[in-house]
Amino acid sequence: MDGMGAGLLITLREGLEVSLVLAIILGYIDRRPEEGLRRRVWIGTTAAAASCVVAGVVVFAVVGGLHGKSEQAVEGVLALTAALVLTWMIFWMRANARGMTTELHQKIDTAITNSPGTLMAVAFVAVAREGFETVLFLVGAETSSASGAEVVIGGLIGLAISSVMGVIVYKGSHHIDIQSFFKWTGALLIVFAAGLFAKGIHEFRELLEIDASLVADRVWTITSGPFSAGHTLHDFLKGLFGWSPAPERIRVAAYLAYLVPVSRYYFTGTSRHTRTGADRPLTATQAG
Repeated sequence: MDGMGAGLLITLREGLEVSLVLAIILGYIDRRPEEGLRRRVWIGTTAAAASCVVAGVVVFAVVGGLHGKSEQAVEGVLALTAALVLTWMIFWMRANARGMTTELHQKIDTAITNSPGTLMAVAFVAVAREGFETVLFLVGAETSSASGAEVVIGGLIGLAISSVMGVIVYKGSHHIDIQSFFKWTGALLIVFAAGLFAKGIHEFRELLEIDASLVADRVWTITSGPFSAGHTLHDFLKGLFGWSPAPERIRVAAYLAYLVPVSRYYFTGTSRHTRTGADRPLTATQAG
């Protein structure tokens, strides 16, 4: 279970964004008179997916083969990088979800005007961007007690769910408030990113062998019950939120130092945008 919940959340969120992008592209080109546009979109999408899979396998293989201080250094860098990229992605989507359809339509028009073949590049870039981000987040979600297989299984489940939701959006048969979905999954991902940030700081503390009591003493130690190591609840919370039954002070401080200001700004700093008419909910009908 450790890592599976994180993998599911990551790919559900990222996979839905990919599905939404494809639904918008396919829905728009279906209304155009040019022939063969759908085939070009799927070629670009397939190429992007294949590239992301290859990149994921290579990264997992490289990270999995490291040990000792090399492993701590790489895991620390990956965790902090993933937290940074994830934070940027959360706020970017929060601010730009409403205008995504118009922007994609403009890119499609430009691509078809220049050369219908460049539509493959539009699809490739749209899918590859999310795919490479997903690889980074999944690597960051892997822990010492979570196998890569668990993370991948959770990720596949998330992709399956997001694919079904993407089809629903494309068919336009249900009213889906896409903006609210991104808002609340974004809030969950902030908690996940806080765990990544704290994990990165933890790895660097161990790498630098900083054992001063001010930073290395345990805030609490839980040795039994559902929150202790070896239990399902512990594994789920560890993979999804970075839970530790015996965290050192610097890890808890890092978690709160990220979570409190970022979540506060997410709900208050962006609220001015949600008060405007331009930020009304984006539905499946509008997306298609």
